[in-house]
Amino acid sequence: MTTIIDGSAGITFPSGSNPQAAPSKVLQVVTASGLTPLSTSSTSFVSSGFSASITPLFSTSKILAFYSGNMYCAASSGGYISLYRNSSVNLAGGTNSLIRMQTPTAFDVGASFVVADTPATTSSTTYTVYFYTSVGANQVYIDINAGTAYSLTLMEIAA
Repeated sequence: MTTIIDGSAGITFPSGSNPQAAPSKVLQVVTASGLTPLSTSSTSFVSSGFSASITPLFSTSKILAFYSGNMYCAASSGGYISLYRNSSVNLAGGTNSLIRMQTPTAFDVGASFVVADTPATTSSTTYTVYFYTSVGANQVYIDINAGTAYSLTLMEIAA
């Protein structure tokens, strides 16, 4: 196989090759961030309304999702956070969570996770943060103080 570099025409790759799909190459990055407090008193997973979307270039690509934010739980309760693909697939699996915090006193703590997904599509794919509290009378918050940014970064990685 021959790659041709021509000063006037650019680079010509051999037929059938695809340099954009080289394994482990970052193909694109999408980031969303917010500052508005999010809360729920639900005792099962509900959408936080915070999401980011990406349209994979290849159906074989992996999506790395990086989440960072603060989580506040009221006294004697717990907070749980996970990431869902297209509002139907919990990336922690089943009813599991990616972050779990239980506390005897009210507590505000940094919360982050990294998860790898293989959506097997080239259609737009939305990743949404879901959360719940263990005690319905107590709310769990993301960014209770309205000023601590939370973010979700999606990276498409060629497989």
